[in-house]
This record gives sequence, structure tokens and C-alpha cells, in this order.
Amino acid sequence: MKNPTSEEVINRYNQVMVPAVGHYQQISFARGEGSYLWDFEGNKYIDLAGGIATCTIGHCHPEVVREITDQASILTHTSTVGYYKENVEFAELLRSQVPKYMQDGKVIFLNSGSESIEAALKMARMISNRSTVMAFLGGFHGRPMGALAATASSAAYRKGLSGLMVGVVHAVYPYCYRCPLGHRSKKTCGLACADLIRQFIKYTVPASDLAAILLEPLAGEGGYIVPPSEFIKEVRTICDETGALMIVDEIQTGVGRTGKMFCFEHFGVEPDVIVFAKAAGGGMPIGGFIARKEYADQWIPGAHGSTFGGNPVSCRAGKKTLEIILRDKLAERAARLGDYAMAKLSAAKQEIPEIGDVRGLGLMIGIELINRYGSPNPALLKKVLAEAGKRGVILIKAGESVIRLCPALNIPKETLDRSLEIIIETISDMAKNSH
Repeated sequence: MKNPTSEEVINRYNQVMVPAVGHYQQISFARGEGSYLWDFEGNKYIDLAGGIATCTIGHCHPEVVREITDQASILTHTSTVGYYKENVEFAELLRSQVPKYMQDGKVIFLNSGSESIEAALKMARMISNRSTVMAFLGGFHGRPMGALAATASSAAYRKGLSGLMVGVVHAVYPYCYRCPLGHRSKKTCGLACADLIRQFIKYTVPASDLAAILLEPLAGEGGYIVPPSEFIKEVRTICDETGALMIVDEIQTGVGRTGKMFCFEHFGVEPDVIVFAKAAGGGMPIGGFIARKEYADQWIPGAHGSTFGGNPVSCRAGKKTLEIILRDKLAERAARLGDYAMAKLSAAKQEIPEIGDVRGLGLMIGIELINRYGSPNPALLKKVLAEAGKRGVILIKAGESVIRLCPALNIPKETLDRSLEIIIETISDMAKNSH
């Protein structure tokens, strides 16, 4: 049967699919391999979106494909009717990669990041018998009604909704490049964002009601924002003082993305719950969390469940992906390539005024675009994303005007180099055309 054109796929999509789900690029992809995608016309693209930080070892890695194919021919699903060895083996491998204090922790597998966030919040509230969760402005934790209560990266996600999970309050995340509290330097800040958390607890959120503090150790959709190490440590201290659980959302940052297995390891803290998803499945849908044993064991049987969570196919794919990341030392490679990319982009920043900030950890890099007044420049961002696609590089956004780079950790250096050159040229050209 003749392949459709990209335009035909988009038109057919618009006829049958709800418009609520948006797309970063108006391109229809026919296949992927490694760090490349092809459309139905045969055009080849360098993929720096990575399935939104999901395809950590690229598209259709042959070793992962073999695991998926083999498992699909043996057993795909029985749900919680019985036990699988595949999810046990994957849980054991995951648990071996967390710091020693958590290596006797307990794992739950679900289908997505947002489900995993909801489960983590549910567990924290149930075992503590406390009612309140604190999250952060700019944070993204998913779109279902429970996770959405914690998400605060766009008011559009909440438009017309009043039935969100109650008991969630939002503090201020330390966006140092564009300080929400108006500080011009860290010298005048004095960890003001952390001080505000204590103000919340003093005046509006009794410590005895605080079940958990949920945060991204590096803010994802909010703009790829790297917080000060001191802030993350202070959140841990506040959790210790109040008895609240510290839940880190490692859905986008975990499994080697930032140059360590989990991003929180950059900050020298010990969270109580580590939520994972995206890259953990090797391109297959999976999510879950690892929690300290003393907390997880209080969650009584039947308190939670999932029909498809931890299915053998996704677990085989995830286990093989993690084995490849460890074998090929891809987290360490991400740190090296990330430093290289940040240096190249920072050099371009000196020549292109519209690049306001370059930030990130490992291969999780944000390029913030600004106008002549230093304000966010979403119009330029939109042009850059579209034009980069035409020039053969797939990009997506984060925050109001940030280019989000989250390529495969095994992207060839020469491929990354070429894509960075195209990005820099595209920003420069689109900025000139905007004047």
C-alpha cells in the first residue's frame, strides 16, 4: 500500500483526533533510527527532542527492539492476577542504581509520569494522615486532575477546571536568571525562595498538615531551570524539620540525562521518594517510583493498583535500556557532551544578543531567547523551532521562550556538533529577520 504524505497524515489526524493534544512540529514521522527521524517524503532530521527526553539511547535501538520482540512472543499481559519476573528484575536493577541509603527501597511500576506522581502523592498523604502537599510555580508534573493540581507551568492547563485535587499549595521556584522575587544577584537573594517556604509553613500551612514537598531537581517544562544547590538542600532541611516527605520528580531528569543517574545526586541530598518515567522505558510506556522502605511498607495492600503498570514488554525494554546506559557509561558521556554543547552555545551567546541565557546539566540544556529589552521572546522562539525543522533539526520548547535540548545520550558528537551549528545559524538568521 502506498505511503501517505506528511500533509495527508496531518489532515487525517485533525479529522479524527481531539484538538486538545498539541504538537511542537507540523511534521509527520514515518520512522526513526538512533538520533535521526524521517518523514513520509524521506527527509531526514536530527532529533534533539528525543520523544520529549524519552528516547535516551535513540530510536529503535536494536538491542531494545530484540527484547521487545522476544517478550511480545512470550507474554504481554496478565495484570496483577499473578507475578512477572520481568518487573522484578527491572526493579532490582533500578534499585541498584540509587544511592546506598535507598537500595532497600520499594518500587512501584505504572504507565506514565503523571500516574506516578499521583501515586507518590497518594502514598504520602495516606501514610502520613496529613492533608497538604507543597509544589512549585513553574513545575510540571502531568495533566490528569491529581497531577495537574501540582502542575503550575501554564494556566492554560487549568482553564475551566475546578475539580482538581485539593490540598496543594505552590511556593516559588528559584529561577535565578529571571528572579520571580526581583533579586538581581545571589548576593541579595539569601535563598529568599526557601525563606518563603518557611513563611508558608508559619502562616498558612501548618507543619503537622504537610505530607510532602514535591519538586523537580531541574525544572523541565518550566524552562530548563537549574536551581542553586543550596536551595535543594534547604528543601531537604525543611522536610526534616516538618516530617514531610521529599518527593523528587525525576521523570525528565532521571536515568542519566543530567550526567548522573538521577539529577538530585548533583545536590547531595537524600529524597524520600524518587519518581521516574520517560527514559526508563526505552521508548515504551512506563513510570513509577522508588520510596524509602520504611514509608513504602506502610502503604497497605490494595491501596493502589494498575492494570497495565509494569507489563513485561515495557519492563524488558526498560531493563535493557538501563543496562546499555550503564555498559556504555552514557551518563558520564552526557556530562562531557553537555559541557561541550554549553560552551559552544555560550560562545554564540556573546555574538547573538537574542540568546539571553544558556543553562543546563548534562544533555538537558535550555537556550532562553529574549528581545532587546531582555524580556522573553516567544515570537522568535516559534520562528526558530519552525525554521530549524526546515533545516533538518527537530527542536521543542520549554517555558515561555526557551529552546529545549534533550537528545539521545549516545548521539554521535559530530551529529550534535552539526545540529548546534544549525541552531546557532537559525537563531541568528531569525533574529535578523525579526528586526
